[in-house]
Amino acid sequence: MKNIAILGSTGSIGTQTLEVIRDNKQLFKAFLLTAHSNAYLLIEQCLEFVPAYAIICDESKHQQVQESLAHLPVKVLAGHEAIKEMVTHTDIDIVLTAMVGFAGLEPTINAIKAGKDIALANKETLVVAGEIITSLAKAHNVKILPVDSEHSAIFQCLTGEQDNTVEKIILTASGGPFRGKDAAYLANVTREHALKHPNWVMGAKITIDSASLMNKGLEVIEAKWLFDLQADQIDVIVHPQSIIHSLVQFQDGSIKAQMGLPDMKLPIQYALTYPNRVKTNFKRFNFLDYPNLTFEQPDMDTFRNLKLAFEALERGGNMPCIINAANEVAVAAFLKNETGFLEMSDVIETCMQKISYIPAPSLNDYLNTDKETRIFAQNLIQKMPLKAIRS
Repeated sequence: MKNIAILGSTGSIGTQTLEVIRDNKQLFKAFLLTAHSNAYLLIEQCLEFVPAYAIICDESKHQQVQESLAHLPVKVLAGHEAIKEMVTHTDIDIVLTAMVGFAGLEPTINAIKAGKDIALANKETLVVAGEIITSLAKAHNVKILPVDSEHSAIFQCLTGEQDNTVEKIILTASGGPFRGKDAAYLANVTREHALKHPNWVMGAKITIDSASLMNKGLEVIEAKWLFDLQADQIDVIVHPQSIIHSLVQFQDGSIKAQMGLPDMKLPIQYALTYPNRVKTNFKRFNFLDYPNLTFEQPDMDTFRNLKLAFEALERGGNMPCIINAANEVAVAAFLKNETGFLEMSDVIETCMQKISYIPAPSLNDYLNTDKETRIFAQNLIQKMPLKAIRS
């Protein structure tokens, strides 16, 4: 029985992780559940799974959660500091980090220092501070088990290949809802358009990132750290069917791919059960249902975020931290109809040009860079002409 801490239990990954736990009660126990502000769903989850601890980041909702769970043996805490402290609890075996954005960094660092294996769904942690995270994981003998479908695919393809040289990896992208569209079309899209992903059910922020290809850009940076690669060893190809989740090419030219229907529960379960595979009742893939699997180059001139992410990766230092912070602010503004779809890339690029570059940042440098970039990006958006199309 493994005790699981789920950071971000009310989000898309968190709720699907609880589905995996529900189907494997003999293997997993939800020990700690955390939510940003969705008190209602956190209460529902605690009523079913009865974790030892629950944390609501929004301290104004602490009393509501506490009173609702008073009849259960669930200790209810509040605030981000409580998460950073609780991930070190001695009874926790795996910390699944599904918090959105930069907020997942410090809890992940604390969990690693406490010797907890990390099931990583919060890609921003490695984007922002990949060198620190990977060094800490090695020092504390901690496994970082990828939950993103693409990185899980690479991880699965590399199992048993430890002594073989990787020539490159190929991350697949669905292309999102705007695949094949030009800049003139994108200038007029709304948040409602962008939130309609053709293949995956995800949270709002990651869905917008997928539509702009920033999600793939962040995955490129994450892959560098997860698999110890150089920028020129990472390719991206658009695969609209989302059946091949990613591929690895070895030095002899052989390519391994991991395939399956688009369902996040599979990579979640694999991260929790690794190195074992546990029987599931997930729907099985049938080749006859997909007689045509297609591939195309990503359009990095129209979808500039992917190009900006590769530039940040090649430059290194705190540049990935800058694009991550700028993107989080830009996406939040787009979701509130405060900026347009194409203008998100303008914000990110301007931040890359204006925020101080640090070639070898410390953790404190990352924290300061994140804060500085967010303030600059927010001010930039407020000064830009409003081009968002209101629905």
